[in-house]
Amino acid sequence: MKFNRFLLLLTGFFVVFFLNFSLILSYNASHQRHLAQQRILKEIETVLGPTTNQFALSSAPLVLGAVETQVGLSDARSDNLRTFFKRYSSPLADYAEFIVKISDQYGFYYGLIPAISMAESGGCRVIPEGSHNCYGLGIYGDKVWRFNSYEEGIEALAKILKEKYIDHGLHTPGEIMEKYTPSSNGSWANSVRFFIGKLEQ
Repeated sequence: MKFNRFLLLLTGFFVVFFLNFSLILSYNASHQRHLAQQRILKEIETVLGPTTNQFALSSAPLVLGAVETQVGLSDARSDNLRTFFKRYSSPLADYAEFIVKISDQYGFYYGLIPAISMAESGGCRVIPEGSHNCYGLGIYGDKVWRFNSYEEGIEALAKILKEKYIDHGLHTPGEIMEKYTPSSNGSWANSVRFFIGKLEQ
């Protein structure tokens, strides 16, 4: 009887412990994403000057238990992104919600993928035929990385950004450029910042 009670208490302890541990990990990931988004926005503000528009604070709030708020914010970010892509006649307009979802999944600012697509291919308007490669990934002379769909290309870029850049402390366009396209002498980072600024207008 005592042994069963002890096992029950021990099981309860471990359940509570693991729940708390997973909440702490979730909070930490959310906090790191928030800090990265703030660094990017600060870099943009330094280059473009202060923004005073309705999307200036479009990163998700750092509040535990704000699931409904995040869903509403995600919708606003998707709508903002869709409008941005339509302004440039980009075929990525139909993938705005997917881009926001993938950016959140990989833990970085939702405007990074669209800005890179604009800098590399005019928002997928000028890409190797049938490649779905809007990001300049693996394009060297005649060599081209090809994807079966825009979604596959978006997810590939998100994974690369997370694993090769963000996980190594490279968050801002300037930091990413040093590894992504070091020969651009600042023009790539300036272009990415420019389009992030346009997205936030």
